[in-house]
Amino acid sequence: MNITIVTVGKLKEKYLKMGMDEFDKRLKSYAKMNLVEVADEKAPESLSEADMEIVKKKEADRILAKIAPDAYVIALAIEGKMKTSEQLSEDLASLMTYGRSKVVFVIGGSLGLHSSIYKRADELLSFSKMTFPHQMMKLILMEQVYRAFRIMKGEPYHK
Repeated sequence: MNITIVTVGKLKEKYLKMGMDEFDKRLKSYAKMNLVEVADEKAPESLSEADMEIVKKKEADRILAKIAPDAYVIALAIEGKMKTSEQLSEDLASLMTYGRSKVVFVIGGSLGLHSSIYKRADELLSFSKMTFPHQMMKLILMEQVYRAFRIMKGEPYHK
């Protein structure tokens, strides 16, 4: 399986990078992992609704340019469906079984995702009703993908 995580913005925090490097290394025996960072759109702190849409649209265009036409896209969104780790594992196994070997997870920037990403997504996934920093969410997602493969293979992993 080829898994791509597309995020907005560069990862700067060393502790998050170390964690992601660890899960990237662990995932190599299960799937081909590709981490893609697209530039975040520079914008002032206070924006009108119209300006926010423009920023999200520019970021969305960069994200969409990184997604293959045949990829199964899972966008992370607060309004998405919440799943257990076991359900995520089952869903990834099902995608592999039915020939959907390219899976792309999308994590938006600080303003969230533009509607064009929602339209392209095959599903919306929520980890919580809370808001997390998008860079931290990348590490959490990688851990959950790793956990999903461990569950899928019947291998032990702490609960």
